[in-house]
Amino acid sequence: MDFEKLIISARSVRRFSGKPLPEGFLTRMVNYARLSPSTRNLQFLKFLTLSEPSSMNAVFPLLHWAGALKDWKGPSENERPAGYVVILLDENLSTDPNCDHGIVAQSMVLGAAAEGIGCCIIGNFHKNNLSETLRLPENLSPCLVLAFGYPGEKIVLEDAASEKGTTYYRDASDIHHVPKRPLTELLYDQI
Repeated sequence: MDFEKLIISARSVRRFSGKPLPEGFLTRMVNYARLSPSTRNLQFLKFLTLSEPSSMNAVFPLLHWAGALKDWKGPSENERPAGYVVILLDENLSTDPNCDHGIVAQSMVLGAAAEGIGCCIIGNFHKNNLSETLRLPENLSPCLVLAFGYPGEKIVLEDAASEKGTTYYRDASDIHHVPKRPLTELLYDQI
């Protein structure tokens, strides 16, 4: 797959098919994160993988899935992810994740997309409740939760129309639309 097609396929998936992840998938994703660039090469992020139904069921209600879809409470029980990776900041090594959590998250999203697996990067969650639920030591602070699974929805990229803006939406056929600003609007021409 060429890189542009990979980027286009790496959308935020919020409804999954229910099909289990391949053996070793979550560990592969963490390895992609491990191999990614790190600020001053400090490697201050840790990763917790979750694939057992009991732990995933405990984490699910602590996550917020789609802020722009006001009437949608998240995936139904049969549309939930098949696994999670929780990105943790080890505060014994750094008190600021800088941009490292975004870098490793994108590495995992692209790795998943290359295997035909979807991901949703979730930054809106109950941080204290998640830490308690996962029984995290005080030095580990959750930064992001990545939800993985085979896509169970159709997602379409489209050019953003100025009157509609960039807010994602679902149409009458329940297709998820993701408006993107045109490239000409993003390129800055310096004088």
